[in-house]
Amino acid sequence: MERENAWKKYKKKDINELEKINKEYRLFLSENKTERECCEYAVNEAKKAGYVDIEELIKKEKKIRPGDKIYAVNMNKSLALFNIGKKPLEEGMAILGAHIDSPRMDVKQNPLYEDTSLAYLDTHYYGGIKKYQWVTVPLAIHGVFVKKDGTVVPVCIGEDKDDPIFCVTDLLIHLSQENMDKKASKVIEGEALDILVGSQPLSEKTKDEKEEKEAVKNNILKLLKEKYDVEEEDFLSAELEIVPAGAARESGIDRSMIMAYGQDDKVCAFTSLKAMLAVDAPEHTTCCLLVDKEEIGSVGATGMRSQFFENTVAELVGCAGDYDDRLVKRCLKNSRMLSSDVSAAFDPTYASAYEKKTAAYCGRGIERKQRCQRRVHGPHQRDT
Repeated sequence: MERENAWKKYKKKDINELEKINKEYRLFLSENKTERECCEYAVNEAKKAGYVDIEELIKKEKKIRPGDKIYAVNMNKSLALFNIGKKPLEEGMAILGAHIDSPRMDVKQNPLYEDTSLAYLDTHYYGGIKKYQWVTVPLAIHGVFVKKDGTVVPVCIGEDKDDPIFCVTDLLIHLSQENMDKKASKVIEGEALDILVGSQPLSEKTKDEKEEKEAVKNNILKLLKEKYDVEEEDFLSAELEIVPAGAARESGIDRSMIMAYGQDDKVCAFTSLKAMLAVDAPEHTTCCLLVDKEEIGSVGATGMRSQFFENTVAELVGCAGDYDDRLVKRCLKNSRMLSSDVSAAFDPTYASAYEKKTAAYCGRGIERKQRCQRRVHGPHQRDT
């Protein structure tokens, strides 16, 4: 069975609608490269659609009714949206799930150092990456500093046209004969993925011997202090992510594709959110679950292995009436989940890596993979 290319079916009206949503999608990719940014975006969109924070309901001891729209945020890195249906919660929910984290590099807790009059930030990679792909490409820094007094300072350097950008350095071709003989996984080691952030020494003369020896590093600290009012010690509680710089772009002479960082899995997160916000008066409660940490096994306090989802459902059950733990379990048991993620489209350049009869193909619609049904914190999950 072979599916027809979708472009052959589109009428002018369809293409106009497609271009409209693609423009919005490109903007979403450009402005929301981290899980924190995606979470903030989703909350803002939800508020515009009439969703209210579950914490407000709990604080005011308000009861939920069919038609209520509720959101819950977990540490600004994952969230759940609920549109309360006409049926009782114990009859289950229809859940859309996707993840909003993507492979990247993270800045370590004590990262800034100087070596031969060059300043670097020490990093470690997050998720599965081909390390050699991250050298000599424009990089940006996204994230937050958390200061001693608890103040959260947002950081985004490298996205504005007037911003500086960063890179991981590489060897010139005529110096890299030994490197060229290495396996691709060893050409650039993980510990070599430090980003170059400066080369200009502190211009002010100082009597401090240490400052004179680390004049480039101290110049970086001076600039950070001026712009963000942070000090070197604030790196200990900072969360800074290194991602490719630049906006999402149309690709191809026909502009039929999109090239951007982080489409795994923001393409599914964006469409799941759009679908959720379009739901009106459902029979069963609908839910959109956007989570962190998928790229490293869904671990941690913001991944799907945390108790965030079950705890939130328990709070909903409590807001619906008299709380009973059995109602929570029935709700999870009777729920169904469509878990969406990306798949690789068949690439004729690397045909040997695919099975043609079962591969996904660009332009032929959604790929559906029915995996063995398994429990993921209650709801049955199917990947698409």
